[in-house]
Amino acid sequence: MAYDFTQLGAITQGLRSPLRLAVIHGGDKTQPGAVIYPTHNPRSTKTYHIVAKDIAEALEELGFEQVSLLADDMSLPQTLKTQGIHLAWLNTGGVQGYDPVCHTPAMLEMLGVPYLGHNPLNSSILDNKHAFKRELQALGIATAPFIVAHPFQGPFNPQTHPQFQRLFGDYRGAFVVKPVSGRASVNVFVVDDVEGLGEAVANIHRLTANTVLIETYLPGREFCISVSGPILHREGAFQYQSTPFAFSAIERVLEPQERIFTSMDAKGMSQKRMRLLSGEETAQGKLRSQLEAIGQEIYRAFNLTSLVRIDLRQDDAGQLYVLEANPKPDLKRPTAHETSLVAQGLHQCRMSYHDLILSLLGDRLHQLLTHQPYLIPHIQALISS
Repeated sequence: MAYDFTQLGAITQGLRSPLRLAVIHGGDKTQPGAVIYPTHNPRSTKTYHIVAKDIAEALEELGFEQVSLLADDMSLPQTLKTQGIHLAWLNTGGVQGYDPVCHTPAMLEMLGVPYLGHNPLNSSILDNKHAFKRELQALGIATAPFIVAHPFQGPFNPQTHPQFQRLFGDYRGAFVVKPVSGRASVNVFVVDDVEGLGEAVANIHRLTANTVLIETYLPGREFCISVSGPILHREGAFQYQSTPFAFSAIERVLEPQERIFTSMDAKGMSQKRMRLLSGEETAQGKLRSQLEAIGQEIYRAFNLTSLVRIDLRQDDAGQLYVLEANPKPDLKRPTAHETSLVAQGLHQCRMSYHDLILSLLGDRLHQLLTHQPYLIPHIQALISS
């Protein structure tokens, strides 16, 4: 079928009744039939069921009549087939294993089910901090100097580690030690001197049985920026931008003795813990523009096709460095008491939570119809009927 952007609104409206959507959350490996053998997961386990429910309910409120909420586990392929799902929305970090974030997109590609979410390669790169940071270095995007320590290479000793000595031999500051794959700042430690690194690395190895990242501690302010594709929905209509949509430029507010942002698992995300950057000609506005430009550069360079949140921090001179990327940022529906780093800045863009959900869906449909129509003949048949 012939398609151009001007048709997107009518197409989305026409799909509200026939399109069968599945919002997929993480599975629970302890449940019967979820996996064959429960194994180790180096990432702390979370199903994201509550946020998946928020997304599904928002889609229903937008008029989509056939929305299912499904668990990501061994039963998923058969459930997708039985329900005749046309399009999936991934809100899962996987079930278990060392690269769980890429498992479900890879499985859906094998099954032929199109989805909203990052492709398997980008899912894995974004979720593995060391791989992401190596890509940043190759692109010339500033990120803190780092090395990795692998558990199967024996106990980490900075004094005898040649790469550590080459990179940090004259460095006398603090370090951040964290898992290469993790979530919500779990198992992240600040180590004030070289002598404490061996114990910190051994502790994370014990907890995760996975590779550990060691990088210089940046003592400045901490920020994040959310980025999605160029299609957005606001004021009742889809709009096309020439650049990726960068929004919710936020300073993460640290408490007086808080050196790294406390895990969401320990302290819920409230508006008191974030400061939305605003203004145009002010220093705050210029900082926001910097964050947006970095986020858009990363979105383009990695050829991303779904929402991502970029976390950054300043050094003591105010230079911005990219810390990491979150391939599945929290899409919690804002309430009077809790919100998310993604949703906090929507009002600044004259958008609502429903606008964001429709923007992400519309952007994915636009990508598929424009660049990969051969992946969705079943959806094109719905549009043409």
